[in-house]
Amino acid sequence: MIMKSEESLSAQIEIMLVERNLRGMQDLQQQVNSGYCLRAAKLLNNITGTVLIGTGFPVLDTFETDGPVGALILYKALTLLGATPVIVCGNPIATAFQDDYNVCGISVGNKEAALSEAKKALAHYKPQAIIAIECPGAAENGNYHNMRGEDISARSASFDFFINEAECPTIAIGDGGNEIGMGNVQGLLESFNIIPAVTKSDELILSDVSNWGVYGILAFLSIWSKKDLLNETCPEQVLKYISKLGSVDGVTRRNELTEDSLPASEGIALISRIRSLIGYSSVN
Repeated sequence: MIMKSEESLSAQIEIMLVERNLRGMQDLQQQVNSGYCLRAAKLLNNITGTVLIGTGFPVLDTFETDGPVGALILYKALTLLGATPVIVCGNPIATAFQDDYNVCGISVGNKEAALSEAKKALAHYKPQAIIAIECPGAAENGNYHNMRGEDISARSASFDFFINEAECPTIAIGDGGNEIGMGNVQGLLESFNIIPAVTKSDELILSDVSNWGVYGILAFLSIWSKKDLLNETCPEQVLKYISKLGSVDGVTRRNELTEDSLPASEGIALISRIRSLIGYSSVN
């Protein structure tokens, strides 16, 4: 079904993920080695055990839509493939999701407790892979900062320790430079108008909207499993679900069905393009 090499396909998807260049990810993508969507997907392929999915970027007193949408979409796909995903997050997301998903709640604004919590959770779950989707990453000063440079440490869960203490492969998806995983490209972020994160991961996926990076992974998992996982994906439905739980757009800070100010139709169109790229028509 796929005529292109997997490496070529990955490179093409990676370009698609940063076409809008909302926060400079296209400029960054041109300076890193391609193939990271493929490599990240390989780390999640054929997993039958636990995958920890960290997410939750605080905005005001709640959480933004970018991150949780991708996390819940990946959660569903991994479940269909026989894995056991667990969402790792702090409140208010942990409480919001706990009735419908496997959730591991961690402290917010308590870096002293974070290391102990991570070690206990890793020992308990024994994950086969860990992925951070739009998680705030600690800067060199040890604090967490949003795209405006504001210190959000008091409202951030420290998922960094799960990544740093992991004995399994780690993946991160980010869209601006202040997220977990951006330590991989720290030297390339000097010209960015942000306080960059320094936490590294085994693989880093760059995307205009972090949710969208998940689609790059699902493209390959669909090919290998012969299951059209992207056809099971409906970001608008997930946005409606989390909107009722109090999410806000990270850019506009409004409770609306958008991702970083973009309407759900943008993500849906991207999914359609990726599906076509891997051999599925829009009517499959």
